[in-house]
Amino acid sequence: MLKIADIRGWIASLGIAADNRVYIGKLDNKQQKSIGVYGRGGSGPPYIALGGLEYTTYDTKPVSLLVHWNSDKEESEAAAYDLFEKIRNLSSLDIGDTHIHCIRLMVPEPQDVGTDDGGVFEYVIWLDFIYQRK
Repeated sequence: MLKIADIRGWIASLGIAADNRVYIGKLDNKQQKSIGVYGRGGSGPPYIALGGLEYTTYDTKPVSLLVHWNSDKEESEAAAYDLFEKIRNLSSLDIGDTHIHCIRLMVPEPQDVGTDDGGVFEYVIWLDFIYQRK
């Protein structure tokens, strides 16, 4: 099983967020130059191979990334695109001991969601991790 905490660790290893400010569940005190990693609800039936779950070799983890940057629109957009491009240009990936077969970006580019109450620009990236079941 691929866990949000493991994905958080991988996102932190990309070195985009300041001082390793990558969070799950909620952003800690809404610090600038942070990335939030959230589970994203899916819809539809699960993918189960003929023969049942024991023959199903992969699963999907839908995730939402919130890039909470600063009050400069250009810097905030650049950080969101930096993360997006690093994900888009991966050639292989293992997170912990889980092999990732594919990352499916669910948006064509980081989505501008405006500013928070403090005037900090935020962008969202939706993606699905298709990973090897154990």
